[in-house]
Amino acid sequence: MAKEVTSREENYSQWYNNLVLKADLAEQSAVRGCMVIKPYGYAIWEKMQNQLDKMFKETGHVNAYFPLFIPKSFLSREAEHVEGFAKECAVVTHHRLMADPDGSGLVVDPSAKLEEELVVRPTSETIIWNTYKNWIQSWRDLPILCNQWANVVRWEMRTRLFLRTAEFLWQEGHTAHATEQEAIDETQMIVELYAQFAREYMAMPVVVGRKSESERFAGAVDTLCIEALMQDGKALQAGTSHFLGQNFAKAFDVQFANKEGGLDYVWATSWGVSTRLMGALIMTHSDNHGLILPPKLAPYHVVMVPIFKTEEEHTQLLERMYELKKELEAAGLSVKVDDRDNLRPGFKFAEWELKGVPARIVIGPRDLAAGVVELARRDNLNKESVPQEGLAERLLALMDDIQENIYAKALKFREENTFKVDSWDEFKEKIEEGGFLLCHWDGTAETEAKIKDETKATVRCIPLDSFVCKEEGKCIYSGKPSHERVLFARAY
Repeated sequence: MAKEVTSREENYSQWYNNLVLKADLAEQSAVRGCMVIKPYGYAIWEKMQNQLDKMFKETGHVNAYFPLFIPKSFLSREAEHVEGFAKECAVVTHHRLMADPDGSGLVVDPSAKLEEELVVRPTSETIIWNTYKNWIQSWRDLPILCNQWANVVRWEMRTRLFLRTAEFLWQEGHTAHATEQEAIDETQMIVELYAQFAREYMAMPVVVGRKSESERFAGAVDTLCIEALMQDGKALQAGTSHFLGQNFAKAFDVQFANKEGGLDYVWATSWGVSTRLMGALIMTHSDNHGLILPPKLAPYHVVMVPIFKTEEEHTQLLERMYELKKELEAAGLSVKVDDRDNLRPGFKFAEWELKGVPARIVIGPRDLAAGVVELARRDNLNKESVPQEGLAERLLALMDDIQENIYAKALKFREENTFKVDSWDEFKEKIEEGGFLLCHWDGTAETEAKIKDETKATVRCIPLDSFVCKEEGKCIYSGKPSHERVLFARAY
């Protein structure tokens, strides 16, 4: 099966598409730009969702649900917001179909035109702030810390499974606060939560930073983000957290009676991650054999494959494997016994390698007699014979080791592909090779646009973590003074 996967070196884009399809993560649907997330892919997303949901709730957030349809007039109330999303909106204009008078099928009933068109949710700030107006009267009603798990539609022209689709799944948090500082603190806390999830669960190193004004979310005062480096040297924005100031509160007239007895507009944030994280997971760790999944997000930690010649051997091996499965599951491991008798072991090995299962256990008649198993780890493909006794403890330790190993490998790759660049000629040369470029920039949108036009590179973020580089220098493009380096890259 791995032979059907184009190598990363030959064609990275095709390699990615092959893995998504061959590993049964997702496929194209009958609707242009929309995907079907298959059970194995959805199982990974569910693990992401469950962990993030737990982290949100531990920080005081609660889940709610808001309408899929947004009145068109709502979107137009916040000028930057509507400008940012207008070109991506799907619009509902009628509410009924009818039989075509010529008998050829169904047509839109012209008498069923809506009084006001409805936009299919591209993001929910407007509908939520219209709702919050009814919930907030006094400072005692604050803060509101809501999150929703939902789908959104942004009418993308060029789509790629998980990375950019017309419809995708995500979570979007929307919070309301009595003070500016509370909202700023919330924005910072959430971006750090996203960074923690990326590093500890996805085993993906990320840079925490602030977006430049031109890359900021439409309608936000400030946007914080996490940026990851993929194996082809391109950056991927993996999550964003926005400080909205009072922009949406003013647009929807959401005021509250403060402690001093006066009226004030509410301070707001919004934040989200999406199924784009699935693409990030694939491109951060996988190889030419297939997926490599971090154990904390893998649908199965272990797959067990029997090697047999006779039906009697097959029965004996499966009996022992299901005994082991029960022991391993009692220890907290997720186990799949591949008991299909119509496929060769070599095919099964390749299939589960392609699907990225962290560990594979193989048992044959001799192993059964000797009380051992062959244990193979997916991250480095090493194999060893180990006793069946104490297998659960060994596998639990192995899961931790694999999680740490793939993070260390991804971090090493990022470190080896992050460069300080001080001249325009060097920038143009390095950007062709890919990677993160730490450069001086004069802070103007004009210079940023010219750099993007000439090289397709953008300011991914102004780092706020270990990448912070406060130093005097000159902009690589304009030569004007600069007080810190920012992170440039080509991006998905």
